[in-house]
Amino acid sequence: MNHADQLIALDPAYKSMVRLQMSIVAVALLVAATIAEVAISGWTGAVWIPALLVIAYALIRVPLRRYNARGYSLEQERLRVVRGVIFRADTVVPFGRVQHIDVGQGPLERAYGLATLTVHTAGTHNASVSLPGLRHEEATAMRERIRAAIRRDTR
Repeated sequence: MNHADQLIALDPAYKSMVRLQMSIVAVALLVAATIAEVAISGWTGAVWIPALLVIAYALIRVPLRRYNARGYSLEQERLRVVRGVIFRADTVVPFGRVQHIDVGQGPLERAYGLATLTVHTAGTHNASVSLPGLRHEEATAMRERIRAAIRRDTR
C-alpha cells in the first residue's frame, strides 16, 4: 500500500453539520450548567464559565478537527479511509472483500445534502467501514463504482 496516496477531503458542509450536532449537545450542557448554577447559593459563575468555555471549544474547534482528521481515496480497486483525532485509523478495503455497500442519511445529513457510505466486508475485524461527510451524489457514485468493480471481478 502506498501511504502517499492523495487523500480527498470530506465535503465542507460536514463541518457545519458537526457544528449543529455540537450545538444540540451545547444546549443540554447549558441547561445543566444553569440548573447547577441556580443550585449554588448566589451566582458565582463557577459552573457557567467553564461550561461556556467547553461549549465555545466544542463549537469552534471540534468540527474543524473532525473535518481535518478525515479523508479517503478510491484508487487501485480499493477504498482507503483515514480518520481519528486522538486515535488515528487508516483502513484499506480492497474491492474484492466487499460484501455489500450502504448509502445512508440521517436527518441532519439530509438537511445538508450529505450521506454516509458504509462498506461491509467479509470477516469479523473491521467488518464495516463508514465514511461520513460525503455529498449524497458522491456517495452514490462511489457505491456504483465499487459495485461495478465487484461485478467485473466475479465474471
